[in-house]
Amino acid sequence: MFVGYASSFIRVIVVSPGFIRTEMARRIWENTTSTKTSSQMHVLGRLGEPKYAASLDNWLVNPENDWITGQVI
Repeated sequence: MFVGYASSFIRVIVVSPGFIRTEMARRIWENTTSTKTSSQMHVLGRLGEPKYAASLDNWLVNPENDWITGQVI
């Protein structure tokens, strides 16, 4: 029998936003060719900004959204 973590009030959510313009990825986004290539690979045609992922994270930890678990976003 599977025992999930939700009954212990532990939520498991993966936030996988793709390429985000962070310090860790600086070598890529400072390179014009790499930035152009990465941007073209995304349907919106631009790189992600840290505030986009942070906004989602803030939404997920809001107690009003505590019913979300077991998801990859």
